Amino acid sequence: MLESPQTCPECGAPQTEKSCQDDFHQMLYWESEDPGLWEVHHLMVLCYHLQHPSLYSPAGLTWAKETLAEFVEHDVTTEEIRRRSRPNLDSGNRKWKIKGTPEAHGSYANPVEWTMAAADVTAGGMNAYCDNVRAWARSVLDSLKASQNLSIPSN
Repeated sequence: MLESPQTCPECGAPQTEKSCQDDFHQMLYWESEDPGLWEVHHLMVLCYHLQHPSLYSPAGLTWAKETLAEFVEHDVTTEEIRRRSRPNLDSGNRKWKIKGTPEAHGSYANPVEWTMAAADVTAGGMNAYCDNVRAWARSVLDSLKASQNLSIPSN
């Protein structure tokens, strides 16, 4: 009798021998091994956390969705996002938490059907990492829009 695969309770990705967190750690490992892969680190972290929204606070989730749209839809650079966000994200100025807690964590109003997950990125291997993370970012943004959890007009 075949055992049905488990799914991630948060993003719904099929899981057999690895969890989403295992794939996240694999990507972090690759980035530490090859500093050139850091060019997509910001996208990787956003995608992983957006697919696991309880990692964010409600305000953090809103910020992350808007930031992903800026990166993907408007080709805003990491440096530009940092420059724009610095005053609002500085812990001395920020009036909201980024990280979710059991009492206050992010969630989506509507169910999201993700078309790509962390496991898809790691399955492509280290050599295709940057391209796969960019494809993942586009798929996450498209899934959020399709589920009506993000309504930012594209240019």
